Amino acid sequence: PLSPLSRTPHSPAHQYRNISMVSLKLQKRLAASVLSCGKRKIWLDPNEVHDISMAHSRQNVRKLVKDGLIVRKPQTIHSRSRVRTHLDAKRKGRHTGTGRRQGTREARLPSKVVWIRRMRVLRRMLRKYRATGKIDRHMYHELYLKTKGNTFRNKLHLMEHIHKAQAEHKADIVVTAKAETRRENNKAKRARRSEQAKSEERLRAKFAAAAGLKVAEEQKQ
Repeated sequence: PLSPLSRTPHSPAHQYRNISMVSLKLQKRLAASVLSCGKRKIWLDPNEVHDISMAHSRQNVRKLVKDGLIVRKPQTIHSRSRVRTHLDAKRKGRHTGTGRRQGTREARLPSKVVWIRRMRVLRRMLRKYRATGKIDRHMYHELYLKTKGNTFRNKLHLMEHIHKAQAEHKADIVVTAKAETRRENNKAKRARRSEQAKSEERLRAKFAAAAGLKVAEEQKQ
């Protein structure tokens, strides 16, 4: 409460109580509408209260804005420096202990999300290999089904399987080619033997016929 001395007509408190402040709520609302911002972003020049209070339209407010009596306050700076520092530390593994974790392991990183990511990585790799000609469409289909069946752990595992399968395929091709060559050689050898046997048979028949003629001539004599 005020002291008895402050209640005197000539005291400073009594003078302040009789002063009526000018309301600038209308001007602040119009300025916020003109400047497309909130009323808390509007600054009114306290030294030009009388001129500002005379503005009752948006046109008058625009003129005051142009004159600099009404100003839109700048955007409040909200620094993310500390946030970036904290995230950099978390990428290194800090601040991730048991006391910092909220939620189960499945809730923090669902196993389905892990599966989807792995499938997308492996299938993208298979499409790339098929497009570049490293695997044919038959091997692509076979590996696609194996990938779906959870055969491969990661890209390296799939890559090693592809290299191994291709090496086995090349070895099979070499073995097949050697077997085919051996088969052709054996076939040619059998053909030669058969031809030789026929030739010998013809010679024997010829000699037998000649011997028979000779015997017949001797008997005639």
